Amino acid sequence: MTPPLHSIISRLHLKQLRLLVALGEHGSLLKASQQVALTQPGASKALQEIETTFGTPLFVRTNRGLEPNAVGHCVIRYARLIQTDIAHLRDEIVGIMRGQGGRVAAGVIMGAVPLLTDAISALVAQQVDLSVEIVEDTSAALLAQLDAGRLDLAICRTTISQAPQVYDSVKLQDETLAVIANVGHPLRHAKKLTLQELAPYRWVVYRANMPMRLLLEREYRDCGIQFPQHLLETTSAFATLALLQANPSFVALVSIEVAQFFARRQMTRILPLALASRSEAYELVTRKGARVPPAAKLLIDELLHRQS
Repeated sequence: MTPPLHSIISRLHLKQLRLLVALGEHGSLLKASQQVALTQPGASKALQEIETTFGTPLFVRTNRGLEPNAVGHCVIRYARLIQTDIAHLRDEIVGIMRGQGGRVAAGVIMGAVPLLTDAISALVAQQVDLSVEIVEDTSAALLAQLDAGRLDLAICRTTISQAPQVYDSVKLQDETLAVIANVGHPLRHAKKLTLQELAPYRWVVYRANMPMRLLLEREYRDCGIQFPQHLLETTSAFATLALLQANPSFVALVSIEVAQFFARRQMTRILPLALASRSEAYELVTRKGARVPPAAKLLIDELLHRQS
């Protein structure tokens, strides 16, 4: 039986977490003990204490050494996360003590990536000691990371949440959508296109029930056209670009900011399809009632300044 949380917290030590990470890397108690400055008997005793703390074995003893079992892989993964969080904690403390810099973790949905990166580029030119982590994902995933305290802010949509009232949000800008394709797409010279003309080509889209996907489905429905069945689904801007580069017949629906970013660099072409529907606006989202770290406040101010 797994011990209660308070028991795990009271018995687990940072040096034990370091040992777990080292065991995951080396699979050898001897090498792991050397890495964390323990004797081999001391490391063996520490491992026994760790397994007692979690109430289950974490490793399988083999002729090749120690191999993590399913629970062991899970514990090692979280041990690495805790070590990373402590490193981030130190960076933020250093930034606060210096009166500048620090660290901010910002989430962003694909369509707003250019908006966020432009703001970060301007900010780090002024704050040379600032460290930034950018997490690109869906709105649902980003809000979950906000809830867990792993993000300081996110540019996404709270409308997908069942409890949007738990967030503080500010509208940043409306989202305009565009259809993009390979620069060599068969319809690249068209002056005007309809959904019917794009029907033979395979779409790269967000997965089902996401705002951008729902908008495209509505466009097809309003035109009386059956929505394509065989899709390429991704929330990654890079995967979208790579797919369009790999096959000149593919088409994709993205924000106009992403479309223009790619087009300016001659990576893709914007196809002349006028969409009747409009997507929801991007929001700058933080956890309601949570203290905003100084570094995050700098990025928030930069984002809001650029929209004013």
